[in-house]
Amino acid sequence: MKRYYKRYYKLVVVIVLLGLGACSEDFLNRSPQGQLTDEQVSNTKAVEWMLIGAYGLMNGNRDGTWGNYASAPSQWVFGEVAADNAHKGSELADQAVLFDIEMHNTIPVNEHLSAMWNNYYEGITRCNATLRQLKVVQESTDGEKFSAERAAEIEAEAKMLRGHYYFFLWRVFRNIPYIDETVATADAPTVPNNVDVLPMIEADFQFAVQNLSDAKPLGDAGRVDQIAAKSYLGKVYLYQKKHAEALVLFKEVIAARPALESLPFLNNFDVNTENGPESIFAAQHAINPDGGGDNANVGDMLGGLYGSAPANCCGFFNPSFDLVNSFRVTALGLPMLDDSYRNNPYKSDYGLSGDAKANYQVDKTLAVDPRLDYTVGRRGVPYHDWGVMPGDGWLRDPAFGGPFVGYKHMIDQADFPGNTQSGGVNYVTSLNVNIIRLADVYLMAAECAAETGDLDYALARVNNVRVRAAKIPLKTVGGANTAAYNVKPYLAFANKEYALDAIRFERRLELALEGHRFFDLVRWGIAKEALESYSAFEGGIISAYSGLDFAEKNNYFPIPQDQIDRSGGALIQNDGY
Repeated sequence: MKRYYKRYYKLVVVIVLLGLGACSEDFLNRSPQGQLTDEQVSNTKAVEWMLIGAYGLMNGNRDGTWGNYASAPSQWVFGEVAADNAHKGSELADQAVLFDIEMHNTIPVNEHLSAMWNNYYEGITRCNATLRQLKVVQESTDGEKFSAERAAEIEAEAKMLRGHYYFFLWRVFRNIPYIDETVATADAPTVPNNVDVLPMIEADFQFAVQNLSDAKPLGDAGRVDQIAAKSYLGKVYLYQKKHAEALVLFKEVIAARPALESLPFLNNFDVNTENGPESIFAAQHAINPDGGGDNANVGDMLGGLYGSAPANCCGFFNPSFDLVNSFRVTALGLPMLDDSYRNNPYKSDYGLSGDAKANYQVDKTLAVDPRLDYTVGRRGVPYHDWGVMPGDGWLRDPAFGGPFVGYKHMIDQADFPGNTQSGGVNYVTSLNVNIIRLADVYLMAAECAAETGDLDYALARVNNVRVRAAKIPLKTVGGANTAAYNVKPYLAFANKEYALDAIRFERRLELALEGHRFFDLVRWGIAKEALESYSAFEGGIISAYSGLDFAEKNNYFPIPQDQIDRSGGALIQNDGY
């Protein structure tokens, strides 16, 4: 699939932007900049190119490389920084509006709201353009047409992508306007945001399930298939607490893929093994033939490290103390579900000075889940193949952001050639971002099973994830493990409440920093409790994070004010903002 981005991206943009009235600065204020002839777009090749253009927005980037952080497919801003897993990082004054998101003080003019809105509605616009032009081609009285099978497949691919873009927008803003291929461009500004869009999202995924197969369309690894459609439809059901319906789909997905224990955890974050059997639905990233990064993982670029690190921009996205300590385990190798991991917390070298700081040695007796050191970089522990993480030398402002760095979004130094933007921009990479992977499906299935009373099935799926975690290579320095690594399966789930606590905690550990956490807290109905408790703990270490007051309105974010202004009153602001 990556070859499609490299070969067709610029042509696709021309077709979509010039010929079909796509977004300029916002989706409600379209202004065609030119016109292609009917012959140029009314053919099968053009429809295929437009579909690739619809895929192209999965990296959250409409143009350029900078400024797409909130629309990153990893959703690190809204999914992690807005939760208890990470700080925005860098310095307080740098991108202070990200700190507003972190502390849930977001106002409607926050620029990152507009980036999220504009970029994902651009994706929707491209899907709608593909669907409209597909209909024109198939209904024409002359010229080449698609076979019935390929036409249905294209429609399914476009609707699957549209469902994805709408779902991402719905999770962030909740009350959004629904615009499909039947809505004329001139009418788009008058579409209100007072309709529940979930039924339409469901319908798109259902169509994809019915019209895709397990085989990738045209043999391209990056395209959507029925497995992805079933997984995503199940996820939408889960968000609506349709647990029985979701579980049926998740079981079918699990049955169609190899056993999770046989799939290395690290393959999910390696440019050499991406699109493997654990990858269900992923944003495809590539470095352009000229070395440019427009089609790469530009959304995660701020999470590049700092100072003397091999990839050293821009020092954002620092894992929290709370996340790091959540990987601590009991003597039985199990998580501390009662939050006792906050007692006598591990803080690395934070707060030390003088000789104590200079001579710091990592605590090799710290009992932790081995996934910690493949999720977080910490002083004294090897980081990818970059060497031992030195601490402050790779951090922007540890007094504000803390002493830890993210791990999953960076790649090995040996893989920099051909997989990073030219000119030494090693923080823009070709690493794909998994939006849904198999371990996620296992844990969603476990949750649905627990909710419907099948604790044995729930236990088995959670333990599949934990048994796989025990196979992760342990980090060592000088032949000695850098921690007392320990992860064991649960012996039993005594009741539904305990099962759900274990499943929720496992989702945090397995999927940490992959964009799920805040949305999980909201759908579980525990965001206020969890985030205010987190603020009290984290703020006791770094005062900037204390005092978080999470209101009901904070379960989603305000509609961008510029969109409300341009709509002429059609869009209504979310309650409380």
